[in-house]
Amino acid sequence: MAAPEDFAPIAVTSRSGLDESVHFGAVVGLGCDGGIEFAVGDPASIVYPRSSNKPMQAVAMVRAGLRLPPDLLALVCASHDGTPRHLAGVARVLAGAGLDPADLGNIASLPLDREAAEAVLRSGGGPTTLAMNCSGKHSGMLATCVHRGWAHDATYLNVHHPLQELITGVIDELSGAPHAHIGVDGCGAPAHAMSLIGLARAFRSIATGAAGKAGDEVYAAMTGYPDLVGGDTRDVTMLMREITGLIAKDGADGVFAAALPDGRAVALKVADGGDRARPPVMVAALRALCVDTSSVAPLVAELVMGHGHPVGEVRAIAP
Repeated sequence: MAAPEDFAPIAVTSRSGLDESVHFGAVVGLGCDGGIEFAVGDPASIVYPRSSNKPMQAVAMVRAGLRLPPDLLALVCASHDGTPRHLAGVARVLAGAGLDPADLGNIASLPLDREAAEAVLRSGGGPTTLAMNCSGKHSGMLATCVHRGWAHDATYLNVHHPLQELITGVIDELSGAPHAHIGVDGCGAPAHAMSLIGLARAFRSIATGAAGKAGDEVYAAMTGYPDLVGGDTRDVTMLMREITGLIAKDGADGVFAAALPDGRAVALKVADGGDRARPPVMVAALRALCVDTSSVAPLVAELVMGHGHPVGEVRAIAP
């Protein structure tokens, strides 16, 4: 498990010219050959990647026979914003398997997108399982179960269900080591814990083609439809739009992972689980690997507001 000594300062927040907060975390960057190019904190620290596991889970589903067009496969990898386009896509995945939103086992939620959430509330609606940001993953899990003839009732979330056992094996394979622990994610699915360097290696496997044909499908889906993986204003979407060939996925509680087809990869964890240090540190880590971040850096800048105006920012101090 992660311990306080595993982490080091990675970012500072300033307000009106004075540094206000220091953010601790761990970051690891892999070079083209897969070796460690840099590490801040302990790259062997154990973390829950949370939704950064979704590309690996999707690889397992495709290997199990899930067949979807790239836009819908991107939603299986997504922590989507819950806009009408996202929800229509998830509904298509379910309908293709003869299912509907009532079959989803994830919790109910309002959309992450503020405008979409406000529209739901204005219409008299409320939280739904379809609008929850993990519904794409859950629809893919259910569709895979239907395809394989596995139980697709509430037991599909049990760690010993055939689908979840398959996912566990694929996660261990792609990360290069046995998982450290399995907990329960916020959406109800099993949450696999692994080392930070294992997370970077897993993304590298998908980006470089080492994960096989299923990994290639996941890579093409995410890079082809970055808006479906997150949303138009999300850092994960903007990084993939602006950096050609980059696969990236954010995870709750301050996790971020990314990789390029040439083998360069990054994984990071903000120690206290806060997210505002995550984008600038990812940009700094990619820059340290000689990735051109000039177009995306201003788009994902984390500004500090005072009286409705920017008065500071979160800036990376490592790597």
